Amino acid sequence: MNARNEYRPVYQTSLVDPAEFWTRAASAVDWDLPPEQALDTDRRTSRWFPGARLNTCYNALDRHIAAGRAEQAALIYDSAMTGAKRVFSYGELRDEVALFAGAMRDLGVTAGDRVVIYLPMIPEAVIAMLACARIGAVHSVVFGGFAAPELAARFDDAEPVLIVTASGGLEPNRAIAYPPIVAEALELAGTTAPRTVLVKRRADFPGHDGNPTADGAVRWRDWDAAVRDAEPAEPVSVAATDPLYVLYTSGTTGKPKGVVRDNGGHAVALTWSMRNIYDVGPGQVIWAASDVGWVVGHSYIVYAPLLAGATTLLYEGKPVGTPDAGAFWRVVAEHRVHTLFTAPTALRAIRRADPAAAFAREYDLSSLRSLFCAGERLDPATYRWAADTLLKDCEDCPVVDHWWQTETGWPICANPLGLQQLPIKPGSASVPVPGYRLRVLDSSGNPVAAGAEGNIVIGLPLPPGALISLWRDEERYRRSYLSAYPGHFLTGDSGYFDEDGYLFVLGRSDDVINMAGHRLSAGSIEAAVAGHEAVAECAVIGLPDELKGQRPIAYVVLKADAVVDPESLRDELSERVRKQIGPVAGLYDAVVVPALPKTRSGKILRKTLRLMSAGESYEIPSTIEDPTVLDELARIVRPPQNSNFS
Repeated sequence: MNARNEYRPVYQTSLVDPAEFWTRAASAVDWDLPPEQALDTDRRTSRWFPGARLNTCYNALDRHIAAGRAEQAALIYDSAMTGAKRVFSYGELRDEVALFAGAMRDLGVTAGDRVVIYLPMIPEAVIAMLACARIGAVHSVVFGGFAAPELAARFDDAEPVLIVTASGGLEPNRAIAYPPIVAEALELAGTTAPRTVLVKRRADFPGHDGNPTADGAVRWRDWDAAVRDAEPAEPVSVAATDPLYVLYTSGTTGKPKGVVRDNGGHAVALTWSMRNIYDVGPGQVIWAASDVGWVVGHSYIVYAPLLAGATTLLYEGKPVGTPDAGAFWRVVAEHRVHTLFTAPTALRAIRRADPAAAFAREYDLSSLRSLFCAGERLDPATYRWAADTLLKDCEDCPVVDHWWQTETGWPICANPLGLQQLPIKPGSASVPVPGYRLRVLDSSGNPVAAGAEGNIVIGLPLPPGALISLWRDEERYRRSYLSAYPGHFLTGDSGYFDEDGYLFVLGRSDDVINMAGHRLSAGSIEAAVAGHEAVAECAVIGLPDELKGQRPIAYVVLKADAVVDPESLRDELSERVRKQIGPVAGLYDAVVVPALPKTRSGKILRKTLRLMSAGESYEIPSTIEDPTVLDELARIVRPPQNSNFS
């Protein structure tokens, strides 16, 4: 591992001379043509390492083999759904990737072409992504199981030449066949749709062999047959500023918003982050318990671990129910996981099913050195449970909340364990990561005082690894992110810095509740509610009120062993909110629900809850994990009559 440095000097250096800072970081990457210039300063936004050339797949696989680590484990596959397990060495993974890259080349895929990858959590998803990078193709991964209209919209926008899919994906108690969804999406997309589909047949997929209904306009090809006839492809050198992938943000309506990631800046930033943020190096096992369809999966299942020469874990399963609340701890113990990265919602699901963490006691978790969370704010109550109950027997294993977005591709704020482990403040994402010049501004663009909430923005230029634009829509990129605060990137999140420079991210800016002229963060109210001993998780929304503007309502999910009186619970939660936030922060109601609607990446669908509670029409989001949750909520949630609550 690298020698540790103090955080503050490193952070200041990254802001004072970002070109020099990232040029040094770029030395950890192998270049075909090394960068002579770090930053293209002629642009309002940044292009990192113009003129340089490299291949991301070579950096993720081949160079480690050249360094003598061909036999080291690169990818561990563990399916709780089928019981299948496999370990790929760096040599084996490189060979699989090179063959599939050759198969795509034989189908006419060339550098710059787009390839849509629509796969479940199986090794072929990782192989397909790296194979695209190997030949310079631009992959666009779509979360497996997305409905046909969502898939078709991405076809229309990305205009891919190839689709890569599989027989289907497995969920607890159900199997989702993918080829029929792809076939419907092809019909919906019309003339922009690709004409070739490669299908990986899963022997463990019940009742489906991967063959859709014959269609003369579309070539359906078998993955194994295509690979069997292929010759391995060598890495293709691409410009550092060329796109590596397009990833469409979840929950968009209308035209999808495709985040574009480049090759050079991405490789440099992710390689730097592994050592300096996560404190993970060659041979250590990192498990990002996410999906390759999300940005966490792109960055910390596929690219960052392999760029750093570490071992990455691909898990097909859930935190609970496959088979129980000990699923994660079985994986950690069996594969000697060093760093676990998951969503707070996963921890809350485990906590709800196993409040005493009894399942965790059944496994040896001594390999675990850190537990990182992102995707939703890690509320103090869940943090304390994780640190004091779940990991109480693990020595030197901090629980770290950190904050980042699809747009940035890697953390904006974190406790940089590889530089200097800083004190942890529950509820905070810790400090800005080197490279990110963070500010909290009011609606007029003026800095706010420590402790005052405002809009979180990032000063330009963005560091390497962040989005370079939106796919074929530069104007929308500027309008969405750069116009509100000139010279800054708008994150869309609100929060505050404390007196020590720690950032507290309270939620999306549109989740602020305006009550009697007081702007209250839904996240702050949620933190107060979540601290109640009976509450497993919660969501707070604001509804219109004639007298006070908005009224906050809390939807709460109780722990498995909780026995409470609903009326008493409402009074207790309201009192907690008043004590922790102030007398202005009354709680109109607290409604006990069996579950909260969430996306497949673990984010609570607060907007859907808000529309449902207000009695307004809403659509079932394409990203929802379990649509039946909304059916149950519809029987419970009744739009309240307007009330002048106190």
